[in-house]
Amino acid sequence: MDDKDSWDSVSEFTLAEILEMENIYKEIGEKTLNKEFCQELATNFSCSSNRMGKSAVTWQQVQIWFQEKQMETQSKQRPSPMALELFVDLSSANSSKPPGSLRRHKGKVEDLKELSFEARSSKDYAWYDVDSFLTYRVLSTGELEVRVRFSGFAKTEDEWVNVEKAVRERSIPLEPSECNMVKIGDLVLCYQDREHYQVYYDAHVVDIQRRVHDVRGCSCIFVVCYDHDYSKEKVPLQRLCCRPPQ
Repeated sequence: MDDKDSWDSVSEFTLAEILEMENIYKEIGEKTLNKEFCQELATNFSCSSNRMGKSAVTWQQVQIWFQEKQMETQSKQRPSPMALELFVDLSSANSSKPPGSLRRHKGKVEDLKELSFEARSSKDYAWYDVDSFLTYRVLSTGELEVRVRFSGFAKTEDEWVNVEKAVRERSIPLEPSECNMVKIGDLVLCYQDREHYQVYYDAHVVDIQRRVHDVRGCSCIFVVCYDHDYSKEKVPLQRLCCRPPQ
């Protein structure tokens, strides 16, 4: 994992704390490096109800965050207002939002709170549920990336992912009675069960063998072609999740 040592200190902050420090740094800049200031801010964070069950924040952690922020702004492109707006909306949802979802819910942050998200790992190209979005950065190309923590994984597995290409609303498992919703050509999230791994990959439905349902539920067979390696497989409905309506 890149920059692991420096990231450990940052990843201890909550989303609300990161956003507050972002705003403070924007207002007073280098003054945030003052020890007394960092001590006061660390105390406020540690006493917050949002910190229940979490370790206390030290003034050194706060100071390191601002030091790294200062170095980042000196060496990288400064985040655009749109990037910060994206991250604020994502944080409000307890996850991050892809731009498409932001357009659908523009100006209605309260509508985002019930949404959940998944992100694609660059390690295996599989999709995993997002537990939280930790921070963001804007690349020199203008693309927005977010640091994600995957559900059920430790912070050592945190990754930077591209918001436009690798973050989206969580796919929806299908009930047996909903098999007719799946059509040839549909993009689905398919559970790939192998001897050494079990993960979810994007796939397209290339054929459907419809069968009469029985007491066990849907017995239809779906032939899918995985997007990452173009291999094909016959799978039951239980291994498919559909994409939310766009």
